[in-house]
Amino acid sequence: MGAQNIVVTHVLKMIEYIENLERLGFPLGQELATNLILQSLSDSYEQFVLNYNMNEIDKILPELLAMLRTAEINMKKVKPASPILMVHKSKSKTKDFKKTKVRPKSSLEPKSSALKKKGLAKEGNCHHCGKAGHWRRNCHSYIEGLQKMKGGMTSA
Repeated sequence: MGAQNIVVTHVLKMIEYIENLERLGFPLGQELATNLILQSLSDSYEQFVLNYNMNEIDKILPELLAMLRTAEINMKKVKPASPILMVHKSKSKTKDFKKTKVRPKSSLEPKSSALKKKGLAKEGNCHHCGKAGHWRRNCHSYIEGLQKMKGGMTSA
């Protein structure tokens, strides 16, 4: 059925074809005739057909015509829905940047606790030789032992 045809003329034409088949000796049952008419409707009557089948309505063809006429009037009253724009979320996450307060220059200067690291090496004892004044990473005997081990492994 074309979009320009109205449902009443279409259903009347379909009923006429069904009656012609009965006169010619090929009668269609009531259920088959109803299904034939419902299947010939345009996609705009899809909701009507769904409701008709879900509620198992058994109507004769003139009653079906009246129901379709009512459905057509209701469909004309309701404006067709405007196309909906679908927007997908992007996969990248956006960061919310908050305004940070400007720090005064005095807070950028290093604190006195950060300067004490150099003094700690003199206070600590070496874990390798036990002498004060250096750590193991600076211990001469430890470094010599490492070099001997490396030299022995490469020549083997």
